[in-house]
Amino acid sequence: MSIAEHVSFSESTNNTTEIKRVVVSSVIGTAVEWYDFLVYGTATALVFNKLFFPLSDPALGTIAAFGTYAVGFLARPLGAAIFGHFGDRVGRKAMLAMTITIMGLGTFLIGLLPTYDQIGIAAPILLVLLRLLQGIGIGGEWGGAVLMVVENAPARNRGLLGSMVQIGWPIGNLAAIGVFAALSQVPDSDFLAWAWRIPFLISIVLVGVGLYIRLQLEETPVFREIEAKNEVAKLPLMEILTRHRRSFFTAVGLKLSEVSYAIIVGVFAISYVTGHLAMPRNVIINAILLSAAVAILMIPIFGWLSDKIGRKTMFYASCLFAMTFAFPLFWLLDTKDPLTITLTVVTAITFGQMVGFSIGAPFYSELFAARLRYSGASLGFQVGAAIGGLTPFAAATFMAWTGGASWPISIYLIVVAFITFIATMAAPETAGKALR
Repeated sequence: MSIAEHVSFSESTNNTTEIKRVVVSSVIGTAVEWYDFLVYGTATALVFNKLFFPLSDPALGTIAAFGTYAVGFLARPLGAAIFGHFGDRVGRKAMLAMTITIMGLGTFLIGLLPTYDQIGIAAPILLVLLRLLQGIGIGGEWGGAVLMVVENAPARNRGLLGSMVQIGWPIGNLAAIGVFAALSQVPDSDFLAWAWRIPFLISIVLVGVGLYIRLQLEETPVFREIEAKNEVAKLPLMEILTRHRRSFFTAVGLKLSEVSYAIIVGVFAISYVTGHLAMPRNVIINAILLSAAVAILMIPIFGWLSDKIGRKTMFYASCLFAMTFAFPLFWLLDTKDPLTITLTVVTAITFGQMVGFSIGAPFYSELFAARLRYSGASLGFQVGAAIGGLTPFAAATFMAWTGGASWPISIYLIVVAFITFIATMAAPETAGKALR
């Protein structure tokens, strides 16, 4: 081996090692962030409607609880705008350290909150404020975590490596649901009295681990190059909204279907199965737990497929599934058969959510130039998520309006899937191409 070949081989090995380290670090940090965010969703259906919104009508209590859940989604674009701006101005790494700290603080404090019976109306107000803090944190976190990987990955397998960051979601969900599943063995009186706080309080330990890992990362070579060339955007958000609106609205549309499926099946279904169908909560919790485990395996497969057959093809397939499964989803849940419910939830989350969720990480990033990428990808993702965050609130309202009928929710899922289908048509194919 010549000296030149040896140097080339050594650089290739170092690059591969660095990419692996970045991917692992991003997955762990993102898993902690998603745990913090998703543990709230599970508690919304099981706890908050009873302890923080104890209205005389259970349906109204559920609607109010899901309203605070939606607040977290509505705060996510604010986090994306704030941290996206500084992520494009200062760098990706610094923002990741800040967001995980903000997220962890909000989650930990929720575990310390007094209930409505203890401090009255101040309890739900404080809950909403802390949910806002969570939303701001996750809104800024996602873009930075994704760009740490995407901007280090070679074009030929950017879909695979970029999708790996999204494994943090099912791991975080697995942890959040798993903790509540373990606590399901506790008597209901003890669960509502103190046990529900445990998943929130242990967050502080996870955040410490995630923060330490993120501080070990180096800034991406793409951002270092932008700084060296003095091409840092002064007002990236304004530039996106005035000169890159097509890319922005495309990213928003691409997000809508998968996030709506995620929330209906992963959050609203908990209330639907335990409340409307009067089934034990462990049935739906175990089903979501299994779907998260399946997602860990399927996410990199979907990312790899997107490198082979294209991002757009995968999105088209997921949209068609979302539209055709919208009505069977509730028909199958209504059977009240635990095995049928489990298979239905796993199928819906895997093909209705995880296809778009996996590929979205590299896809949204590829729509924007490097100097605007943090703001563009983050804001597109989070505005879409914010719109989708209204889904459980809308679903609970639809059911109250129709006296328990699920057909309006199915129509809603079809409409948002059609919007994502149109957005996919408008998007360029980016698989295998150099980053802009």
